[in-house]
Amino acid sequence: MNDAIYLDHIAATPLLPAAREAMLPYFAESFGNPQSRHKYGEEPRRAIENARAHVADLIGCEARELIFTASGSEASNLAIKGFLAAHPKKGRHIVTTAIEHYSVAHPLKHLEKEGYKVSWLPVDGLGRVRAEQVADAIRDDTVLVSMLHANNEIGTLEPLETIGRITEDAGIILHSDAAATVGVIPFNCTALGIDMASFSAQQFYGPKGVGALYLRRGTRISPLVEGGVQEGGRRSGTENVAGIVGMGAAAVEARKRMLIEIPRLKALRDRLIDGLLQDVPFLHLTGDRRHRLPHIASFAVEYLDGEALVRTLERRGIIAASGSSCSADALKISPVLTAIGLPGNVAQGGIVFSLGAQTTAAQIETVLSIFPEVVQRLRRVSPLFAGRTQKKTARKQVG
Repeated sequence: MNDAIYLDHIAATPLLPAAREAMLPYFAESFGNPQSRHKYGEEPRRAIENARAHVADLIGCEARELIFTASGSEASNLAIKGFLAAHPKKGRHIVTTAIEHYSVAHPLKHLEKEGYKVSWLPVDGLGRVRAEQVADAIRDDTVLVSMLHANNEIGTLEPLETIGRITEDAGIILHSDAAATVGVIPFNCTALGIDMASFSAQQFYGPKGVGALYLRRGTRISPLVEGGVQEGGRRSGTENVAGIVGMGAAAVEARKRMLIEIPRLKALRDRLIDGLLQDVPFLHLTGDRRHRLPHIASFAVEYLDGEALVRTLERRGIIAASGSSCSADALKISPVLTAIGLPGNVAQGGIVFSLGAQTTAAQIETVLSIFPEVVQRLRRVSPLFAGRTQKKTARKQVG
């Protein structure tokens, strides 16, 4: 497996050596509790605040505007539920999109059961919402807009900056799930006009099990976890010192390499997209070609099951995904692909290649040589493809 071509970076990235080295002392000699007011707590406490400053630099906010969490999903839940709990009389209407990550969609569906009204805005065939839709959806009782920055399955970037101006003018709080973008492309909270943003370290080569919530100064939330004074009383529980330090170190490296990596990844991504579209019949590119994350090439393969395709590619040494890592075991057909208008028999063939720092041009050429062969072989035994061939033959005989 060491020789495998790993193209599932949107699910997890390998830990940077710099992040691993930074974390090591906090597993052993610097074991103290950051809340302890003696010498064993001083170093972990200082390390957390240094990491907070590094992560703040990555997204263009003040260090005190960051709350460390256990994941991007927890950060989104804290943003949505925490804000609404802190403003019970402000309004009962929320605006979002039909392609949000489950960490946003599920809390909102739960809130609907509690009496909140949610406007689930549709997206176009490329996965983009129009800013005018957001403006039209805002009502007198709208309390929150939650809008993803980019979809991690099809790679489409949303017009978040324009939406930020709309919500600011309307006096509405804007939350964004930015897990797919922070550390991958430039992300600046102030420039985007957002009030809350959730993201995680594992998307930019930091450790798993640590995330963060940006909370604009002056924005109030109620904690989901109570019982301590950590994170300014907004997220109780002993801090994951090693994870937070690793996230800070990864943030430093992300700032250094980002502008170099973006054009390199775009070139590899476009080579993969163009080559597969040329060589594989009945293959559909999903997502917006122009407004797209630099490292995601996503497709829907007609007459095939995405899971079968992923398993077969793995046997050939290529690691990809059939959709979001949070939904692979929950649904056979991606709700994102159905939201962009693909019929079920096409959407079930979803596959996502997400490139990373160790992806090479030679690896992309290997994928381009293997993928068409794998598709062709699977279609030969696919009842879906066989049914299509039989229908085509019947039509010719009738004609």
